[in-house]
Amino acid sequence: MKIARVAATPLNVPLHIKLAGVDRRTTLSVCLVEVETDSGLTGHGLTAITEEEVIAAIVERVAGPAILSDDPLAHERIWDKLYWTLMPRGQTGYAAHALAAIDVALWDIKGKALGQPVWRLLGGAHPKVPVYATFGFGFFGREQLASVAKLWVSQGFKRLKMTVAGEALRHRDTRPMMDVIREDAARVAAVREAVGPDIELFIDANCNLDLYHATKLVEMIAPCRISFFEEPLTQNDVPGMAQLRRATGMALACGQNEGLAFRFRDLLAAQAIDYAQPNVCITGGFSQCVKIAGMAAAHNVSIANGGAWGFHNMHLQAGVANGTLVEHHYLAVELCRQIYRGLPEPKDGFFTMSEAPGLGFEPDRDAIREIAKLPLSGGRGKG
Repeated sequence: MKIARVAATPLNVPLHIKLAGVDRRTTLSVCLVEVETDSGLTGHGLTAITEEEVIAAIVERVAGPAILSDDPLAHERIWDKLYWTLMPRGQTGYAAHALAAIDVALWDIKGKALGQPVWRLLGGAHPKVPVYATFGFGFFGREQLASVAKLWVSQGFKRLKMTVAGEALRHRDTRPMMDVIREDAARVAAVREAVGPDIELFIDANCNLDLYHATKLVEMIAPCRISFFEEPLTQNDVPGMAQLRRATGMALACGQNEGLAFRFRDLLAAQAIDYAQPNVCITGGFSQCVKIAGMAAAHNVSIANGGAWGFHNMHLQAGVANGTLVEHHYLAVELCRQIYRGLPEPKDGFFTMSEAPGLGFEPDRDAIREIAKLPLSGGRGKG
């Protein structure tokens, strides 16, 4: 069996958010990658939180041609070849995204060729995995946040995540940073009051705070019993994360946007995180993420899904023994429902893993063709 074709489709998917009095239209961009073999098997992968057209160009002009006629089951050899082709000096960014999407597609092929789901090929540790719902976005007001939190709890979710920090550090939010985090503290308190003491609550700053303001925010929300703080600091600053963790006692998580294993090595060695968050759609695919999971296990650290795309990442969390949480990111889930068929649904806060081979779901090619025809609008979301 040999790789016969590699194709990439950049997509800017329209989304309509209609919850708790919010009626908002936006878009979210992804790049879908398909690898076809000469035996007729086709695997699919995905990447996001990047420029989708750039990734498509890298895949179709550089990465795809480099692996034509290769054995699609030799994912380690292909990963190494693409690493040296796309990032020979250890840079990440676009190159890591492109490699991730291809690697996910190759594991989908491997599962189909062997008649096994990817999670079993990765180790088969957890036939059932817990899910948390990411629901608390900045466009919701305080009362709307509380209302939507109750909605997700009523649907069986016992773990919720909300965003904090706005974009003041990026100068897209003109409020002083202290005003931003005071409002964050009030929003977190409103959600905690709405859902009660027994629901796990996580927060995510999307790398939008410095050490001082992250520390202040943790102090303000201490009574709210936060289970972990994701990406609190700009650049996932390793010394800063370690200092924040020591000073506050807050459990920290990050890694969804890191492209290579060495960044996780540094975070783990510095005792900067309680959860490593490699994302198979961003962090070099399953081949890289399973190594990161092993490295985390050597430090007695669990991994968790951050950065969305839970339908892909559930295989990693279910596959390895130190896998824990799968993210059910409201916006990303709505996107996936438009471009895939056969997606699983969580029940009572858990995914029961499928025995279907590969990833267990397939692209809806008719829907993708229609979305691909839509004009690309400015200011689109990256996931």
